[in-house]
Amino acid sequence: MTAAFAAYLAALLAAHTVGDHWIQTHTQALCKGKPGWAGRLACLRHVATYTATTALLGLLVWQVLDLHVSWLGFVAGQVLSAGTHYLADRRVHLERFARWIGKGGFLALGVPRSGVDRDGRPYDDNPSLGTAGYALDQSFHHLCLFVAALVTVLLSGGAS
Repeated sequence: MTAAFAAYLAALLAAHTVGDHWIQTHTQALCKGKPGWAGRLACLRHVATYTATTALLGLLVWQVLDLHVSWLGFVAGQVLSAGTHYLADRRVHLERFARWIGKGGFLALGVPRSGVDRDGRPYDDNPSLGTAGYALDQSFHHLCLFVAALVTVLLSGGAS
């Protein structure tokens, strides 16, 4: 694609990593997938700060590199990114889709197994980010950011 698309996509991908891992609070990360209003509100709070991060870096690269981006394209891309991020981070939608396309076995990889040791103490054998669910989540976000960057540039009249 054009330089504008490449630069804008790079900004969104960088913002995604910062927003998902540095800006998101521990409480948001733990609660955003829970059922009911507590989960929905935690996810909305995360998506609000996440979108502020993608908007800030998107605006920065737009202005500093003098990209051919319009306000319509910018807002449409941000709305698309925020909406898809919320759907993914509620978890149930991606899990259902993964199972529907036959990825249920993959989805189970790396899931922590809780139990009790010989002395009766609880344990968790895999407290890490290394799960298949996390990999599917991140790849979905990257796809959505690709589309958001494309929408941003295309609705801005293409790229210079």
